[in-house]
Amino acid sequence: MNYYKKRVLVLGLARSGMAAVRLLLRLGAEVTLSEQKPKEKLDELPWLTQNGVEVIGQGDEIFEREYDVAVKNPGIPYKLWFISRLEEAGVPVITEIELAYQAAMPQHYIAITGTNGKTTTTMITYEIIRSVYPDITHYAGNIGLPLCDVVLRENLLENKNNYIILEISNFQLLHISSFRPEIATIINMTPDHLDYMGSVEAYYESKTNIYKNMDSKCLFIKNIDDVNILKYTKRFPVRSAVKTVSLTSEKADCTVDDESIYVDGIPYVSLKDIKIVGAHNIQNIMISAAIANAVGIGADTVNNIVSSFNGVEHRIEFVREHNGVKYYNDSKATNPDAAATAVKAFSEPLILLVGGFEKGLPMDNLRDRLGSNVKKVIGFGQCGNRLVRELVGDRGTVVYTMEEAVAAAAKLAEAGDVVLLSPATSSFDRFESFEERGRFFKELVFRL
Repeated sequence: MNYYKKRVLVLGLARSGMAAVRLLLRLGAEVTLSEQKPKEKLDELPWLTQNGVEVIGQGDEIFEREYDVAVKNPGIPYKLWFISRLEEAGVPVITEIELAYQAAMPQHYIAITGTNGKTTTTMITYEIIRSVYPDITHYAGNIGLPLCDVVLRENLLENKNNYIILEISNFQLLHISSFRPEIATIINMTPDHLDYMGSVEAYYESKTNIYKNMDSKCLFIKNIDDVNILKYTKRFPVRSAVKTVSLTSEKADCTVDDESIYVDGIPYVSLKDIKIVGAHNIQNIMISAAIANAVGIGADTVNNIVSSFNGVEHRIEFVREHNGVKYYNDSKATNPDAAATAVKAFSEPLILLVGGFEKGLPMDNLRDRLGSNVKKVIGFGQCGNRLVRELVGDRGTVVYTMEEAVAAAAKLAEAGDVVLLSPATSSFDRFESFEERGRFFKELVFRL
């Protein structure tokens, strides 16, 4: 789509909205910003005004103007009344990812989604491909860097054939129309974002959008261990080539034994060289190795990069050892299945810290994954009491703040124990993001 002189409505500012505005202005579009926050509280207002962006609210004033297209911030619920009304009026609603894809020259897009493990898999894949193509490999998406900003920064309006490693959330997949990655994967699918999506079925279906435009020239990396992926890829068939990954089946294209990860029967990664913990991270590395193989990168390169990869901040991140107790920050665990995965990564005596914003997610899977090594569950924040009640009943401890939770854990822990922050829910009862929550946890641990 040619955006020159097109009337574009940007719904919601934040990081991705601002990136969309910058790219649209570069493309010569006439931009209107609809933002819930009052004008006078927008730090960006002087810049927006200076650049000719009209700023309006999110009420009926939206429909006092005509638009050719709307670009929606992924954080805005897709079922809000003005989204539906725009669509009913025939205004296409797209995401920032779709806008960047339409605007840029052809690139090599590798798209990674899933409930858990997206960032780790994205960064391992990025490091592997960057080691071979250092000047033309970039990451973007849900990882914290809008694709529109990468398009501008790397002048992808004119430059072709860069490798773009995209972490994509289901929010970002809801309003794509033409986006087609060359390689895509869904790492796993477990319940999440039910407050936003309305049902687990809608959430799972949204994930399949990552491959809906792919054809026989593209490749889908399929985790055949995940029953939901099997179910939904059957319901919404993959039309591209497929390469399978499995931790348990010897019939998959990418497999693992006690010594190595294999792609097409070739040993790609030695398990003894992997520094990040847990079977889930073995699976993340397997997916990255399968992607590397698909773009022609050999086993030695992959093993060298994986052996030097120490993990991603807030994903089972080692913080420090104090009085013989190891503290780990897994603030990115914003749902019960992510927390269950983290718990399963440890065999040491474990003190688990859970709690935060009340998303209403059931705790059954996490409860069933709590092994005998879990010494204590400590709940904090808005839903800490419910989480402890559903996980361990009166055998747990409930406090009000994270400060109290860390203090209680430190008092209870003995040498050889692990204290793990893996909240099982989002941070919005107190913190702006899981990153802020994780940094605060680390600060508390270093105060001990």
